[in-house]
Amino acid sequence: MSNVIVTLPDDFILGAAASAWQTEGWSGKKAGQDSYLDAWYKNDRHVWHNGYGPAVATDFINRYKEDVALMKAAGLTHYRTSINWSRFLTDYENAVVDEEYAAYYDSLINEMQAQGIEVMLCLEHYELPAVLMEKYGGWGAKQVVELYLRYAGKVFERYAEKVTRWFTFNEPIVVQTRVYLDAIRWPYEQNTAKWMQWNHHKNLATAKVVKLFREKGYRGTVGTILNPEVTYPRSSAPHDVLAAERYDLFYNRVFLDPAILGTYPAELIALLAKHQVRWDYTPAELQLIAENRVDEVGINLYYPHRVKAPSRAWHPETPFHPAFYYEHFELPGRRMNKSRGWEIQPRIIYDMAMRIKNEYGNIPWFVAESGMGIENEVQFKNADGEIQDDYRIEFITEHLYQTLKARAKGANCQGYMLWAFTDNVSPMNAFKNRYGLIEIDLEDNRARRMKKSAHWYRRLRDSRRLVVNLDDEMK
Repeated sequence: MSNVIVTLPDDFILGAAASAWQTEGWSGKKAGQDSYLDAWYKNDRHVWHNGYGPAVATDFINRYKEDVALMKAAGLTHYRTSINWSRFLTDYENAVVDEEYAAYYDSLINEMQAQGIEVMLCLEHYELPAVLMEKYGGWGAKQVVELYLRYAGKVFERYAEKVTRWFTFNEPIVVQTRVYLDAIRWPYEQNTAKWMQWNHHKNLATAKVVKLFREKGYRGTVGTILNPEVTYPRSSAPHDVLAAERYDLFYNRVFLDPAILGTYPAELIALLAKHQVRWDYTPAELQLIAENRVDEVGINLYYPHRVKAPSRAWHPETPFHPAFYYEHFELPGRRMNKSRGWEIQPRIIYDMAMRIKNEYGNIPWFVAESGMGIENEVQFKNADGEIQDDYRIEFITEHLYQTLKARAKGANCQGYMLWAFTDNVSPMNAFKNRYGLIEIDLEDNRARRMKKSAHWYRRLRDSRRLVVNLDDEMK
């Protein structure tokens, strides 16, 4: 083992993230304001762990002052969350603002600024209004793109004088991949064409929001939060390398390229046409995407993805799915987070940083989510009732080290944000695995308690010195 001390640059973000639906709860929510997540929970509650969902979540909407004080105590320089589209408006067609909900955000932003924490706001973190899913088919309809633009305009009018870091989506590929590609979430429909249409309309929506923001002359930046999986082939053999390239094309470049480069990969369009995946797009829409690229990107990075070439022929009666070109591969001996079932490989941050530097013009970016979810964390409480989450401190240290290493090599990386600030609800997983710096005690009226990692994070912020124990000993 050897010790390395790395200095965090003065302007380096050291924050944490969450979302509206995963924290706020339904307190004050009006009839007709369900989001897609609310509708899924109501229609399919049995698949959510122990029945927990967005109904109460962490009750952040009523306890935000307490939580902002904890943000300050934990040393956060920035906090990213979302505005819940389904709650911000009472009339989605005419963009009528719910003044009660909007006033809550007025107060939250003021409170955070008073405590010296910069808020970063995302316009959509899976919070598509359920009524737009029912009426139009969600992001499959161009009308929803226009309604989203009206919503974004109202949000900017209200908050653009106070907030300068905006993001159109968080993980825009996720909902349609789970619903329409893999058919593992409500309402369960395998339809690759719908999947691609949702992808395109979200890319188009990002471009339209960027255009609106710039035309209005608001100060600040507009970006998007993506979750490209750093994809490694099983081997260096051409068939495995091709499998990784195809996986990357369908799941990563489908959003990376339009957002940053302003265009879809030609190979992606050709493969969709080859497999008769029909999606509606126009030259004018492609031109709009080309002319309105984002200012920055947030990248969510949790685990590597490994693939190999298919070992079996595709069934002729099964509709096309990108898995036509790959199979998942599990590296023997890999290091695992056994609670979550995810491989731990901190190098993914460095590799993604070098890719953004070399392939995407070294656009400004930051690690928007990185974290470790652990089941049954109460087993790690000490005599004082504080969770001793040394495993989380180790995880953050290793991933932050790779982030700073990449920055030292010229990557334009602006910071590192942990998922999550508090334990919170996740889709289906609910509160099963805990990610927070702050414990949420479900048995004690959702009481908040700082974990060991929260105190460590504060010391890191204050000292700007990361001490890393490198496992480089040949044993």
